[in-house]
Amino acid sequence: MLTESEAAVARAVLTHGPLSRTALAARLHLSPPSLTRLTRPLVDAGILIELDDEVDGSVGRPSRPLDISPTAGTFVGIKLTGDHLYLVATDIRAEVRERSDRPLSGSTPGAVIGDIAAAVDALGLSDVRGIGVSLGGAVRDGVAVDAPFLGWRDVALADALAARLDVPVALENDVVALAEAERWFGVGRNLPGFAIVTVGAGVGFGLVIDGRTVRTPDAGVGTVGHLPLVADGPACPEGHRGCAAALLTTTAISARVSDTLGRHVGYDEALSLARTGDPAARTVMEAAGDALGTLCALAANLSLQSDIVLAGEGVEAFDLVRYRVEASLARGRERSASAVSIHPDRSGFSAWARGAAAVAIQAAMGRISLSD
Repeated sequence: MLTESEAAVARAVLTHGPLSRTALAARLHLSPPSLTRLTRPLVDAGILIELDDEVDGSVGRPSRPLDISPTAGTFVGIKLTGDHLYLVATDIRAEVRERSDRPLSGSTPGAVIGDIAAAVDALGLSDVRGIGVSLGGAVRDGVAVDAPFLGWRDVALADALAARLDVPVALENDVVALAEAERWFGVGRNLPGFAIVTVGAGVGFGLVIDGRTVRTPDAGVGTVGHLPLVADGPACPEGHRGCAAALLTTTAISARVSDTLGRHVGYDEALSLARTGDPAARTVMEAAGDALGTLCALAANLSLQSDIVLAGEGVEAFDLVRYRVEASLARGRERSASAVSIHPDRSGFSAWARGAAAVAIQAAMGRISLSD
């Protein structure tokens, strides 16, 4: 296995590279001799490669930037919902090369494992180095301790899937995985910390502090969903009035528009109606925008982070009511506090699947050995 210092060098090149040795040494606060000592075995082992010479502004001969080897392989990320799987195949920097999705044939672990195996096989991928799976709920050490959308308790999915596919598998909560993807490969690469708010079938919250994703037993299990946002708001299915789940989820928005119009209206139609100025749909979306702004203000105030990544399939409504979100956020923020920047990720379910791929990449980096 790599030493902690060698792993830090490899991670820096992966997430910020290609990098000249001068830039790499500055980023890691290393002297040139120390950097040479750490990078030489990584280059000799083929983990890092040297690119063509370039002038980097330093005194002396031109620099040969370092990059991760192009032979690092393919990674697969899979996001599971209660009835669907979304899959992406990526390179080692989580850049999506292929994607697919399919309905689940059933919600039992055996059915889901079979569906995942079929989806991976259908792409005909070669040189897969790792698979990541993310789902909503509590995850511990490769076990889905509680996955309510699938009705699972204590399912050792990672080991079972790895045995089926003969590839290392990493299992993670979907919000935590998404935070890791943003931290390593997204907007968070250049931020010391940020909060992540996800809106879709549920409402999620993640946190990165000082370059590390917060992982506690409650991380990603949806506790923020029942945070009260509006005192006299509608009730969620569990009876909490005016909570985030009652105002922001796609199902809640669909239900409120349906009730007003007296017919079933799906989320996509509700969004379309709001865009074209339908009064009922517009009112519901604006209320959701106000609630989202309140939630973002609470996230910033309590986490002491002024950058918020907004993700999930519900983000599609953000641009429609952005002015409401920003106004509500400002009302809930102290005037002397830092301005909050919202970074929307509009890639929908692909973002979730890419987060799972990022977790697989992180696990693979932890398995690297100079003897490989």
